[in-house]
Amino acid sequence: MSKKLRIGALASGGGTNLQAIIDRCQDGSLPAEIVLIISNNQDAGALERARKAGIPALCIDHRSYASREEFDRTIVGALQDAEIDLVILAGFMRIISEIFVEAFPNRIMNIHPALLPAFPGLHVQRKALEYGVRFSGCTVHFVDTGTDTGPIIIQAVVPVLDSDTEATLSARILVQEHQIYPRAIQLFAEGRLRVEGRRVSIDPPDDYCPQSLTNPTLR
Repeated sequence: MSKKLRIGALASGGGTNLQAIIDRCQDGSLPAEIVLIISNNQDAGALERARKAGIPALCIDHRSYASREEFDRTIVGALQDAEIDLVILAGFMRIISEIFVEAFPNRIMNIHPALLPAFPGLHVQRKALEYGVRFSGCTVHFVDTGTDTGPIIIQAVVPVLDSDTEATLSARILVQEHQIYPRAIQLFAEGRLRVEGRRVSIDPPDDYCPQSLTNPTLR
């Protein structure tokens, strides 16, 4: 039996993406196990999800550290002690330092609720609506030292409706987040991801890809 991918998860909030990954690990559809969950927020819902799933968890408060680098060294040490293969950020509201990235090169994933490189940062659905885009979506990417700038692994596209609010668009995008994050992890676990510069290739490639999407539709 092949060794399962050992995942360390970092979260600051409720952790709905984290729960989607926990569920996939526990039902056996994802060849991985989350062996440690870390939060910088003692009230994070992610810690309660860890407790219910029987996953070891730590709260490491960033406010107890004099610098971002010192905080990151502590996080990295905990992950290395747990022999983590892949780090996933699941709503982790801290910008990580070069120390962290160098400790896990091309082994840190993040999910962002927009089609990067458009709309990095916060409040992205609001920005998408204000800009008037016809499509939005979500992106799983490897993490580098920039803000939402790492190589893109997988994206899902969601049409923007004329009736959309920030809340309705966010809800539809979240459904897709719960699908593509486990898929990205699965591809990593299968050893199918190759990073060359900014480009992530999948080997062997998936066969199916739609030719185009239009919004509004062509008649």
